[in-house]
Amino acid sequence: MTGTPSFDEARAELEAIVRQLEGGTVELDELLKLWERGEELYRVCAAKLDAAEGRIEELALREPPQPETEPQPETEP
Repeated sequence: MTGTPSFDEARAELEAIVRQLEGGTVELDELLKLWERGEELYRVCAAKLDAAEGRIEELALREPPQPETEPQPETEP
């Protein structure tokens, strides 16, 4: 995979690695490679979640849009 994976791609690959590690059939050399890759993917996911949280906080601080008021018809006395 080239470049930084999307959050969903990183999460899916990380879940696959966890399943492999939990299976208990991975040899030590492969286990170390999978663990390192898992850490990389975890950092990608954490960074993307932090960025999303920051964006949400930014949006929450914006002033709410003011409703447009329609001109009221003039009433005759």
